Amino acid sequence: MDRNSLSDRNVAGVIGMLSDSSAAEFIYSQAKKMMWSVVEYKEIQMLYTCAIKEIKTKLDILDTEFKVRYKRNPISSISSRLKRTESVIEKLHRRGYPFTIESIEHNINDIAGVRVICSYVDDVYAIADALLAQDDIKLLSRKDYIHNPKDNGYRSLHLIVTVPVFLSESRKEVKVEVQIRTIAMDYWASLEHQMKYKKDIPDAERVSRQLREVAEDMARTDRRMLELRRDIELAEDAVSEDDELFDRLGRIGMPL
Repeated sequence: MDRNSLSDRNVAGVIGMLSDSSAAEFIYSQAKKMMWSVVEYKEIQMLYTCAIKEIKTKLDILDTEFKVRYKRNPISSISSRLKRTESVIEKLHRRGYPFTIESIEHNINDIAGVRVICSYVDDVYAIADALLAQDDIKLLSRKDYIHNPKDNGYRSLHLIVTVPVFLSESRKEVKVEVQIRTIAMDYWASLEHQMKYKKDIPDAERVSRQLREVAEDMARTDRRMLELRRDIELAEDAVSEDDELFDRLGRIGMPL
């Protein structure tokens, strides 16, 4: 049988199906399922967006507390992102999972992402500990790439947590990936990310080796800056209780 006659028979079969009422009902039911899937996916995106807001609010409050209680802010900046739909589909396909709401919730941990940039390495752990100490935050996974850097030199502290999102009629625990790193670590990671997607890099092995060396240099700089800050803090004269009170009043903007 030639290809044209086979194609004609397929077309005739489709036309016959469309003319049959049961087939039309089947197509309609499938279309409804697809539309419900779209609605459910939009709803789950809304949940992840709300979870990001919850985490960012908690971090903003911690930073405000540090500003009032101490003489500096541990957080330099906070950014966030919601994983693109095509990236979600690609990740599920690569891992052999179906593209369903249940599969997304169970198999992908980084749809909602928050990145926290700190000034010093000890701030990274102070913020992580303060966040995890909150009783509505549940830690699912912790990967410390600062103490155990990746082979390419990448450093950061990664936390997968759940945070409750309170809706009008329900409460939902939603996963969020929180990445915490220093300014130096973020600078290196941003440039390395750009270079990773460049094509036809000449002598790629040499570039990778030098990137690892730069990562080590930046890690040493982070350690030296922390040591300098601690030396300065130790060198400061001890203040009296009254001096501490006046200093705190000044920091919260209360004129004497």
